[in-house]
Amino acid sequence: MTQRLNYYQAAPAAMKPLMAGEQYLKECGLEKSLLELVKLRVSQLNGCAYCLDMHSKDARAEGESEQRLYTLSAWREAPFFSPREQAALAWAEALTLLSQQHPAEQLLDDVRKSFSDAELTSLTLAICNINSWNRFAVGFGADVGSYQPGDFG
Repeated sequence: MTQRLNYYQAAPAAMKPLMAGEQYLKECGLEKSLLELVKLRVSQLNGCAYCLDMHSKDARAEGESEQRLYTLSAWREAPFFSPREQAALAWAEALTLLSQQHPAEQLLDDVRKSFSDAELTSLTLAICNINSWNRFAVGFGADVGSYQPGDFG
């Protein structure tokens, strides 16, 4: 897909809150590997090729295994994900697929076993942010394949 609208140039101030969210996530204390898995899974669900390319490259650059990247879409059946990662992925899927079904109270109870309230709030921000990025990239197009790790600081 080629870019149909450069949203950074069209409305730079609109991108500032998303970028601020990303900066917060770098400093919030959640594991970088966990955040990359969540961003990848949400991007799979949303069919965002640009974000899949970006976050798979970032995950690899951080040492993520090919095995885990290849099995991420089937994380429930793969034994390679920790209980904490599984909880994060379940929460990410539930919040991304709100139009299909709202998260069950039990899911929140289960996720809270692996995350403090502050961590869960940060995780939820990460899910919201990547869903927003996906909508910009899918809606306006993006130069898929052009991203290199570190391009966005």
